Amino acid sequence: MNHAFVTALAGAGHTAESLAERLGLHPKTVARWANPGHIPQSRHRATVANLLGQPIEALWPDAVRRRVPVWFRPWVDIEREAVALRTFELAWVPGLLQTEAYARATFIGQPLTCDEVTDLVTARLDRQGILTRPRGPLYVVVLDEQVLRRAAAGDRALMAAQATHLLACAELPNVQLHVVPADTPTYPGLDGPFVIAELRDGNRVAHVDSQARAQIIEQPSEIATLERRWERIRGEALPRARTLELLRKVAAAWT
Repeated sequence: MNHAFVTALAGAGHTAESLAERLGLHPKTVARWANPGHIPQSRHRATVANLLGQPIEALWPDAVRRRVPVWFRPWVDIEREAVALRTFELAWVPGLLQTEAYARATFIGQPLTCDEVTDLVTARLDRQGILTRPRGPLYVVVLDEQVLRRAAAGDRALMAAQATHLLACAELPNVQLHVVPADTPTYPGLDGPFVIAELRDGNRVAHVDSQARAQIIEQPSEIATLERRWERIRGEALPRARTLELLRKVAAAWT
């Protein structure tokens, strides 16, 4: 039996029947989640975790963890424990803010089976639960405007939905979203994306990705360099109100 789920269900004052009613599902479907290997579909997972007051990975740790690539698991653990995340992206919407369709589009052209893509997308959507859990991290994101203007998979409807999703995410109390306008001259962000995580003990670590490999950076001098770059990049970005205005225009333009 999945004791973590059963305990959380009782602790939240729910039964399989009452939770099913909240989700619009059959009680037998919810009851199955108490069995090992059974996990809600990705579109329900974050909602279930929120209703039970637990992070997704606490309810179904094995099912979630085995979908995450081995090389990425150390960062997922850091991400889960962080009290603040500062992200700059030059090419893609960050994984924590992607829709399912957009996430799938990021794997087009890669040598992966359909099942492998599904597992990777599911793992990415599961990670998003940290943004809506109780006392989730402060998440500050700066995007280059070209991220919003480039059609993933050449699909305009997909991009319209993604822009609308970003607007919804920006309304979360712990999410701050900013965009560097397309007409900004050369700025430090052009050297590439990165994430800085602040941990509960005050330490900071970073994740830097490239075509060849991804790496976790812990060296204080390198973290300090990234933090200086972050401040310069953030200084080029639009304030929140103007960012939301731009997102609305982008969503309309893709429609």
